[in-house]
Amino acid sequence: MTGEINNLGAQIPAAPQLRSAMTGELLRLLQPQQALLAPGETAKAEVLALRQVGQDFQMLLKLTQDNGKQTNVQASSNQPLAQGSQLAVSQSSSSNLTISVQQAIASNVASLTRIDTREMPVGTLLQGKVLTSQTLPQVVGQLAQFRSLVSLLSGPQAGATLTIDSPRPLPVGSLLSARVQGDQSLTFVPLSGRQEQLAITQHLSTQQSRQASLQGLLSALQQVRDDNSSSSELRATVDKLLASLPDVRQLSDAKGVAQALSNSGVFLEAKLVAGLPANLAPDLKAQVVRLVAQLLPGLPGNAQFNPSAAASTLAQVMPGMVRNALGMLGQVSPRPQPGGFPLPSRLLQSQDGEGDLEHLLRLAAAAISRLQSHQLASLEQTGTTADGNLQTTWQLEIPLRSGQDFLPLQVKLQREETPEQQADPERERRDPLEMLWRVELSFDLHPLGPLQVQAQVSQGALSSQLWAELPSTAQLIEGQLGNLRERLLARGLNVTELHCHHGTPPQGTGTRLEQRWVDETA
Repeated sequence: MTGEINNLGAQIPAAPQLRSAMTGELLRLLQPQQALLAPGETAKAEVLALRQVGQDFQMLLKLTQDNGKQTNVQASSNQPLAQGSQLAVSQSSSSNLTISVQQAIASNVASLTRIDTREMPVGTLLQGKVLTSQTLPQVVGQLAQFRSLVSLLSGPQAGATLTIDSPRPLPVGSLLSARVQGDQSLTFVPLSGRQEQLAITQHLSTQQSRQASLQGLLSALQQVRDDNSSSSELRATVDKLLASLPDVRQLSDAKGVAQALSNSGVFLEAKLVAGLPANLAPDLKAQVVRLVAQLLPGLPGNAQFNPSAAASTLAQVMPGMVRNALGMLGQVSPRPQPGGFPLPSRLLQSQDGEGDLEHLLRLAAAAISRLQSHQLASLEQTGTTADGNLQTTWQLEIPLRSGQDFLPLQVKLQREETPEQQADPERERRDPLEMLWRVELSFDLHPLGPLQVQAQVSQGALSSQLWAELPSTAQLIEGQLGNLRERLLARGLNVTELHCHHGTPPQGTGTRLEQRWVDETA
């Protein structure tokens, strides 16, 4: 389960509604059967198993006729019926069963809508598996609600099915833990930090194998923009995306840097959760997702795809064809080490028999994966350090416009707070520079070659190391460090260390960024 589900709200007793609503409901037989029941005959049916397939609910039913004959049949319905539910059905056609006389035996429905606190006192920890998830009719002015059937795996009522309403959907097949708050209320208990980190690492390893550098997509988009054979709508989308990318001058002041970080795509989901509009034009990830939605209808065999509906959610703009493209990317090269910074450069070549549109779609899908890799790396490196401090990480990538070229700038920001700083009631009003900050930059600037920067700021003191892969660039930068030191001092920073090295930063647990380059207490 994800940590998004913070509270499982109070339940409304559903049994009376179920009796009336389900009477006359049709169950569609997966395999039509003639004369399963005689005309006018009613048989008892028990739900032996339940699973959700898309928006439908498939059930295995055991029919027991008056003469004692029993038959197992598979049926589907628009409404879920919990395992163990007792029904009375008649056959209306060879393809359907009609639920009848539901009122007489509805008391045997196995789905719990309340918790017996005598058997499960307040504070009891329950574990369950989500069987179904459906959206409830939304009331004007109220938040959306989702109803799920959860099979209890522990406690005195293990094996029973619990009906849960929650403000967010529970993924079908997921496991959850919840603590009893009352007879109609549960509170979700998140997974342990170790389990969450393990899940993030696993996702990151998979996602990084699918990603490719942003340069490939941006170069392809420039060709689309200059190709008069492309549709005017596609060229307009491409123009808007390329024009929204910042240039080096924009990063010369704090406001421009903040705007570039905000539009990098790493905060897209947070913006959507906060209620901001889905058409976040400057956001890089949102624009690439819209590009995917616009490309898909033009692919062979995908004529029924609706781009206007797909733009509403990220899931809808990543259908099977894009997932297949991402899967193909995972077979191209071995997976890199999760959590590494910077992400390695990786370009995709057009495959044999692949059209321009398919290749452009693969590039867009790989770009989305790269942005998601940065997001997962941020989560992986966020948490409590061995010293008990809270470390928060933001890792992202900003493609900078430089003439007709693009310079991908990879950025990693880390903030570290001591327990005392976290508990300080004046925390929000204090100078942010009182906390420990780390900054890492990686970029390849022609003709200087690949460069990496690591800097640490704490209590107004700055220490920094620079690495250049070209010897001539390392020598050039070393000769300019005095000027850089003066400019930093003029900004009010106390520069304690400033060096440039030839090569790349050392890797490994012994040289992790968490270690201080300068120990001010020494």
